[in-house]
Amino acid sequence: MTEDDTFAAAVRAFDRTAAAVTELLAAATAERADVQARFPIEEWPQLPLERYALGLDQSDQDKPPYCQLIEFRTPAIGSMKGGSSAKHIMFWHRSGEWRMAKPLHGMPPDEAWQRLRGEFVAGFRHVEEGAWDRLDSLPILQYGPALVTKTFATYFPASFLPIYSAAHLRHFIATVGGTPAPGAATWRLNRHLRKILSERPEVDGWQPDELAALLYDAFDPRPAVPTILKVAPGAQAVWWPDCRDDGYIYVGWDTLGDLAQFKNDAELRDALEQTHRSRPAYHLSLAGLLLRYRDLQPGDLVVANRGLSEILAVGQVTDDGYSYDASREEGRHRVAVVWDETYAQRLESEQGGWRQTFGKVSQQLWKTIKAGRQITSDVVPDTPGVVDPPADVKRVLDALERKGQVILYGPPGTGKTRLALSAALALSGFADAIEAAPVDRDEAIGKLLADERVTMVTFHPSYDYGDFVEAYKPTPAPAPGGGLSLALTAGTFHTVCTAAGKRPTEQFLLVIDEINRGDLPRIFGELVTLLETDKRGFPVTLPVSNAPFVVPSNVRIIGTMNTADRSVGHLDWAIRRRFAFVEVPPDEEVVSGSIGALNLGAFLTELNSRLTLNLGTDHCIGHAYLLAGGEPLGTESQLSAVFYDDIVPLLEDYTLGRAELMREILGRLLDPETGRPVRHMAPADLVIDLAAEFGGVDSEDVDG
Repeated sequence: MTEDDTFAAAVRAFDRTAAAVTELLAAATAERADVQARFPIEEWPQLPLERYALGLDQSDQDKPPYCQLIEFRTPAIGSMKGGSSAKHIMFWHRSGEWRMAKPLHGMPPDEAWQRLRGEFVAGFRHVEEGAWDRLDSLPILQYGPALVTKTFATYFPASFLPIYSAAHLRHFIATVGGTPAPGAATWRLNRHLRKILSERPEVDGWQPDELAALLYDAFDPRPAVPTILKVAPGAQAVWWPDCRDDGYIYVGWDTLGDLAQFKNDAELRDALEQTHRSRPAYHLSLAGLLLRYRDLQPGDLVVANRGLSEILAVGQVTDDGYSYDASREEGRHRVAVVWDETYAQRLESEQGGWRQTFGKVSQQLWKTIKAGRQITSDVVPDTPGVVDPPADVKRVLDALERKGQVILYGPPGTGKTRLALSAALALSGFADAIEAAPVDRDEAIGKLLADERVTMVTFHPSYDYGDFVEAYKPTPAPAPGGGLSLALTAGTFHTVCTAAGKRPTEQFLLVIDEINRGDLPRIFGELVTLLETDKRGFPVTLPVSNAPFVVPSNVRIIGTMNTADRSVGHLDWAIRRRFAFVEVPPDEEVVSGSIGALNLGAFLTELNSRLTLNLGTDHCIGHAYLLAGGEPLGTESQLSAVFYDDIVPLLEDYTLGRAELMREILGRLLDPETGRPVRHMAPADLVIDLAAEFGGVDSEDVDG
């Protein structure tokens, strides 16, 4: 089906008279009128800074500043929520200073605002005159593309669509048959899409809000599988009554102020260090989780829990998303949700990773939660199985599409091989098995490897061109003489390419584990050139058989590389240029939870920060060391066994047994007399010492 046919079919299927559509149109009209009444366009040349910027005294909720109104109080005319307040170009930061975009750095606030306000006014004039190209000549507005595009769409709805994400606009332009210009500004992409749709007779006379509703309804670029985050509404669910009655999920850390002030986890970590006494490693881990909570998108799901096994309800995030409610005495960070209490239940097994406020909800656990639902309800829709792959898998698939081959690199224990096989599952139509129960996932992988569409091989120092492409190899001679004879034998890659050439409509994948342990130029030989996507299908003559050979366009390669053995920088340049490289770093979120006083995520983060400081980033350890059966370690004895049998030997290998380095890494866990780790320690005592050395549980972050 062509793009035109697809779009026309979507138009026919879209009901413009549906209540949801008519209500959206009415709300959008009212919100635009409200913005224009509060901030008339003719008053912008004299608009004071305090009426524009976030962060100043905003206790009068009846007179919100422009940036608060446009981001948080106008959901019907399109969302620009998520991320930090930096998208507003300038705002008052909790540190007591103005944060401004780069062109305004060093200016007094009044001068900076005069410059910024002048560009808004110029932009309005250019839009009124239809001088679209002149919008690109306003350098300060370039730093707030979503804000500026929403502003133009609010004051000039006939000229812009209520869509403010550049990624979404590019997706929609391609969907309706256009080609988005590389590097184009968000408002230019918006105008491009608006022009394409204005030329489509199927939607002649449609309002911009209807067009946006149609596009998101039929061609939604957002993930089909929502983010699912476990969030405890205070210790032992103390805020649950408020959450349930108000339609929010509340969390603490109130002294931080509005989370929208923070551009990244490092900035938020610094703020946590000023207000809390836990270790920096814990702060960095917590900062990432708080920002993940802040950036929940409409349609994402929140599982509210009490303790380690009780689920109170499941909430679906609404367009209002995150906000900071300074009027509450505690629990001021909030995300707007619609609660569905039919999910209330007690799980059969405790979730060790749920001891803190935030916790992981895997697809397998989500299936269990859905199965325990009491009645059917339309509040939270029954999400489908994994239609889209998880974000990390999608990143690998995107790299494969772009380059044809990718190397997953990182320290040991980060799940590189697992990620490669997850990508294989997605490529082969088994995406629903990626986060299935271990037995189901293993069964799906077994089927894949039995099918010639997916082949897995491990490189090693003696692996060569003959093993990979072709060679004459000894084979048993036919009877009666017996003995050996030389026969031309196809190597692994030759076999994959031959099979792929016979089935050009299917994807074929070669997974090369430990790719850096082989001599890559020697193994690939002349075929390195054919790896480039624009040279797929080009024939070459193989030097051994003198036969023509091609690498089909439907062949993909995923390699895994342990950077503790050899860094990316040691690879041959010809190889590096033809592969995409996707880092697979340690992920402390995967091990969220605690054992006694020890926060596992903080332990992993702090240990890796010490390894990085003393040995470099290639010598970290992965989260898999702290997992058992795909879940975080749950007992003191499990942790003791892993620490002494897995982690300590790896650290001794990294440091080559140098006591001074081991002391920098393990601190009080090292015997000062012998220079070796203290081994004869009860598991409970080990946990206490690890918590004291690497990071305990924060009192504000305890639920179970």
